[in-house]
Amino acid sequence: MRYSRTLKEDGPRYLASSAVVLAEVLKILVCTLLVFVENSFNVQAVHQLLKDTVDKPVETLKLAIPAGIYTLQNNLLYVALSNLDAATYQVTYQLKILTTALFSVSMLGKRLDIHQWLSLVCLMAGVALVQWPTKSEGDTVKKILPAGSQFVGLMAVLMACVSSGFAGVYFEKILKETKQSVWLRNIQLGLFSFVFGAIGMIVYDGRRVNQSGMFQGYNTITCLVVVLQALGGLVVAVVIKYADNILKGFATSLSIIVSTLISYFLLEDFNPTGLFFLGAVLVIAATFLYSYEYKPASSSTTEA
Repeated sequence: MRYSRTLKEDGPRYLASSAVVLAEVLKILVCTLLVFVENSFNVQAVHQLLKDTVDKPVETLKLAIPAGIYTLQNNLLYVALSNLDAATYQVTYQLKILTTALFSVSMLGKRLDIHQWLSLVCLMAGVALVQWPTKSEGDTVKKILPAGSQFVGLMAVLMACVSSGFAGVYFEKILKETKQSVWLRNIQLGLFSFVFGAIGMIVYDGRRVNQSGMFQGYNTITCLVVVLQALGGLVVAVVIKYADNILKGFATSLSIIVSTLISYFLLEDFNPTGLFFLGAVLVIAATFLYSYEYKPASSSTTEA
């Protein structure tokens, strides 16, 4: 996404709002296919599921809230990566672990263990170090990413973290209150997100869409970004369902490392410092510590 927002080509740059809308369309199509797979391609069973959804409009409308917030979040991510290098964005965006934990405590009544609270403190310290201004940054990086631009990107990613935490916990609460398929719920969520995204595109980019069309500036890289955005959330859901949070922690850590290497060697918009590496290590450690499942010693061991 960072590469697509900095790629210099003739003509206008693609509209982030249109990419968000297309990602929702693709997500709806994939989830629809998964619903058919879950029901062994039984058209009558799928029709009954859709009928139950229509017959319960209040339950369906509850998804309008997280859908609107997710739409805002997805647009904010494009703003963030238009103003931040990929490595800094990737590390800072892990603050969504903090916001998700806080909303889980306040909205779901979840209790955090002491090691999880320590991991959140470690996470905040790591992100603070990554964002800490240093004098050792190269002049090239400063020219590419001026202070004002970095501030806009930082505010965007922080707002995305808050919206991600709230919407994720709210969606989890809805899933726990009903017995509907997670893929069916994602279709409903995607339909609302598509509507909100389309409205946002018309309001903010309507003139540009009228002038050059919805697909202006699209190329292979843009299409790849749309596919990754659409499938990314679904892949995370599959990982949590069939693996565990520890494996997800490994994936998060690997993504930070890969983003840093690509940002430095290929995009050349990032100059790593000692503080960045220290902060990244703290964030990775916090991710594993928060996901760690503490198992207390058995009674027999304690008595011995």
